Amino acid sequence: MSFWSMFAVSDEGENWSAGQRQLFCLGRVLLKRNRILVLDEATTSIDSATDAILQTIIREEFSGCTVITVAHRVPTVTDSDMVMVLSFGELVEYDEPSKLMETDSLFSKLVAEYWSSCRKN
Repeated sequence: MSFWSMFAVSDEGENWSAGQRQLFCLGRVLLKRNRILVLDEATTSIDSATDAILQTIIREEFSGCTVITVAHRVPTVTDSDMVMVLSFGELVEYDEPSKLMETDSLFSKLVAEYWSSCRKN
Protein backbone atom coordinates (compact mmCIF):
# COMPACT_ATOMS: atom_id res chain seq x y z
CA MET A 1 0.00 0.00 0.00
CA SER A 2 1.44 3.36 -0.99
CA PHE A 3 1.55 6.41 1.25
CA TRP A 4 -1.04 8.22 -0.89
CA SER A 5 -3.50 5.34 -1.02
CA MET A 6 -3.82 5.57 2.76
CA PHE A 7 -5.15 9.12 2.38
CA ALA A 8 -7.35 8.64 -0.65
CA VAL A 9 -10.79 10.18 -0.35
CA SER A 10 -13.60 8.56 -2.26
CA ASP A 11 -16.48 10.51 -3.77
CA GLU A 12 -18.19 12.62 -1.12
CA GLY A 13 -15.90 11.16 1.55
CA GLU A 14 -17.69 7.82 1.63
CA ASN A 15 -14.57 6.16 3.05
CA TRP A 16 -14.51 8.60 5.99
CA SER A 17 -16.50 8.21 9.17
CA ALA A 18 -19.39 10.60 9.84
CA GLY A 19 -17.27 12.29 12.50
CA GLN A 20 -14.37 12.81 10.08
CA ARG A 21 -16.73 14.35 7.50
CA GLN A 22 -18.21 16.65 10.16
CA LEU A 23 -14.75 17.81 11.24
CA PHE A 24 -13.79 18.49 7.62
CA CYS A 25 -16.94 20.59 7.11
CA LEU A 26 -16.21 22.58 10.26
CA GLY A 27 -12.68 23.19 8.97
CA ARG A 28 -14.07 24.60 5.73
CA VAL A 29 -16.39 26.89 7.68
CA LEU A 30 -13.46 28.20 9.74
CA LEU A 31 -11.61 29.09 6.55
CA LYS A 32 -14.60 30.87 4.94
CA ARG A 33 -15.21 33.19 7.93
CA ASN A 34 -18.96 33.46 7.44
CA ARG A 35 -20.89 35.92 9.62
CA ILE A 36 -23.71 33.44 10.20
CA LEU A 37 -23.06 29.85 11.19
CA VAL A 38 -25.83 27.26 11.34
CA LEU A 39 -24.88 23.97 12.96
CA ASP A 40 -27.42 21.18 12.70
CA GLU A 41 -26.20 18.44 15.03
CA ALA A 42 -22.69 19.21 13.80
CA THR A 43 -20.97 17.14 16.46
CA THR A 44 -23.39 14.23 16.77
CA SER A 45 -20.90 11.65 15.48
CA ILE A 46 -18.03 13.00 17.55
CA ASP A 47 -17.15 11.84 21.05
CA SER A 48 -17.92 14.14 23.99
CA ALA A 49 -14.29 15.16 24.58
CA THR A 50 -13.83 16.24 20.95
CA ASP A 51 -17.22 17.97 21.06
CA ALA A 52 -16.08 20.03 24.07
CA ILE A 53 -12.92 21.09 22.22
CA LEU A 54 -14.90 22.01 19.12
CA GLN A 55 -17.42 24.03 21.13
CA THR A 56 -14.54 26.06 22.60
CA ILE A 57 -13.12 26.66 19.13
CA ILE A 58 -16.53 27.65 17.76
CA ARG A 59 -17.09 30.10 20.62
CA GLU A 60 -13.67 31.68 20.13
CA GLU A 61 -13.51 31.73 16.33
CA PHE A 62 -17.12 32.80 15.79
CA SER A 63 -17.51 35.18 18.73
CA GLY A 64 -18.46 38.02 16.37
CA CYS A 65 -20.92 35.92 14.40
CA THR A 66 -24.46 34.73 14.78
CA VAL A 67 -24.31 31.02 15.61
CA ILE A 68 -27.48 28.96 15.44
CA THR A 69 -27.00 25.49 16.89
CA VAL A 70 -29.39 22.57 16.71
CA ALA A 71 -28.23 20.14 19.38
CA HIS A 72 -29.30 17.41 21.72
CA ARG A 73 -26.18 17.47 23.88
CA VAL A 74 -26.89 19.84 26.75
CA PRO A 75 -23.30 21.17 27.15
CA THR A 76 -23.42 22.29 23.52
CA VAL A 77 -25.99 24.98 24.32
CA THR A 78 -25.82 25.79 28.04
CA ASP A 79 -23.51 28.77 27.56
CA SER A 80 -25.31 30.15 24.52
CA ASP A 81 -26.73 33.66 24.61
CA MET A 82 -30.26 32.38 24.00
CA VAL A 83 -31.90 28.96 23.95
CA MET A 84 -34.99 27.98 22.02
CA VAL A 85 -36.69 24.79 23.17
CA LEU A 86 -38.97 23.01 20.73
CA SER A 87 -41.36 20.19 21.48
CA PHE A 88 -42.99 18.37 18.60
CA GLY A 89 -42.05 21.26 16.31
CA GLU A 90 -43.64 23.88 18.55
CA LEU A 91 -41.75 26.65 20.34
CA VAL A 92 -42.22 26.15 24.09
CA GLU A 93 -39.40 28.28 25.56
CA TYR A 94 -37.03 30.99 24.42
CA ASP A 95 -34.76 32.86 26.83
CA GLU A 96 -31.26 33.05 28.23
CA PRO A 97 -30.15 29.65 29.54
CA SER A 98 -29.49 31.08 33.02
CA LYS A 99 -33.05 32.44 33.22
CA LEU A 100 -34.53 29.16 32.03
CA MET A 101 -32.47 27.32 34.64
CA GLU A 102 -33.97 29.48 37.41
CA THR A 103 -37.50 28.29 36.65
CA ASP A 104 -39.31 24.99 36.37
CA SER A 105 -38.76 25.08 32.61
CA LEU A 106 -38.49 22.22 30.18
CA PHE A 107 -34.89 23.31 29.55
CA SER A 108 -34.00 23.08 33.27
CA LYS A 109 -35.52 19.60 33.37
CA LEU A 110 -33.50 18.55 30.30
CA VAL A 111 -30.30 19.84 31.90
CA ALA A 112 -31.05 18.04 35.18
CA GLU A 113 -31.87 14.82 33.34
CA TYR A 114 -28.68 15.07 31.27
CA TRP A 115 -26.39 15.54 34.28
CA SER A 116 -28.23 12.84 36.22
CA SER A 117 -27.63 10.34 33.42
CA CYS A 118 -23.95 11.35 33.23
CA ARG A 119 -23.47 10.58 36.92
CA LYS A 120 -24.99 7.11 36.50
CA ASN A 121 -22.55 6.22 33.73
